[in-house]
Amino acid sequence: MRKYLFGTGLLSALTGGVTLLRSARSPEPFTWRTALAWLSWGITLALAVGSVVDTRRASRGKLIPMDSPRDGEKKKLLKRRLSR
Repeated sequence: MRKYLFGTGLLSALTGGVTLLRSARSPEPFTWRTALAWLSWGITLALAVGSVVDTRRASRGKLIPMDSPRDGEKKKLLKRRLSR
């Protein structure tokens, strides 16, 4: 589990979130740029979590979605799963 939680995608998303929280505490007004930054952070976090889920599923030999970066390994993973 440690290798998933300390992946670079999750760490960078969390670091970006901390930066956005610090900027939200400043007395500056909320602008459209700030809204886009929060939206971008949310998308980044969702992609990082999805990558962790796909990696975990692939390592356990389960089927993964076709849009996953691990999709090329699907036949190998299915063969390994069936051999169990």
